[in-house]
Amino acid sequence: MPSTVTVHAWPDPILDTIGHDPRSAYVETFWLPTLGPTALLLLRHVAHRLDHEPKRFELELTETCRALGLGAREGSASPVMKSFDRLTLFDLACSDGSGNLAVRRNVPPVNARHVRRLPRALQDAHVQWSEDPVGEDPTRSMRQRARRMAFTLIEQGDDLDHVERVLHATGFHPSVCRDASSWAWQRHRDALAAALSQPSSRSGGPSLLA
Repeated sequence: MPSTVTVHAWPDPILDTIGHDPRSAYVETFWLPTLGPTALLLLRHVAHRLDHEPKRFELELTETCRALGLGAREGSASPVMKSFDRLTLFDLACSDGSGNLAVRRNVPPVNARHVRRLPRALQDAHVQWSEDPVGEDPTRSMRQRARRMAFTLIEQGDDLDHVERVLHATGFHPSVCRDASSWAWQRHRDALAAALSQPSSRSGGPSLLA
């Protein structure tokens, strides 16, 4: 069993737009009883590392166990590897079997089957959240506002570094600025590539290259 694994970000266009940050109030309230504290702690640790190394990083298993207060066991008995197995069970991580793990940056709402297993008070709270998601999760609302602003600036022709600086000056947290800028830039590039792949129009419409 390797002492180090390579953790990659697992991108998802939908979850990366509307999903929940693992450190959000929603995940704290509704995913914690489903995942368990150790798996959620690891998911948050990975999210923090990906803030600083967005594509991939090397995770030293024994060191991570100690940093998270989980002892120093190695191999398949390591609490970290067991927690990765649990994240995989809930489709929040996946492995290629050779020491590479992909982990989602954002998680979906808890599905109905698991909501029904929550204590009654949390089931009622989840119904309330479903009716007013923005009010229940300010972190999600903040991320969406930052992404809308970043996308508008990118579409106006601002470069990536300038967009990140503007968001930071507006008051967003640095990790939110980086996430929103990168997301908007990728969406802009994807839209441009899709437009260029279409046959030329005879209507003389505006060009994205203008």
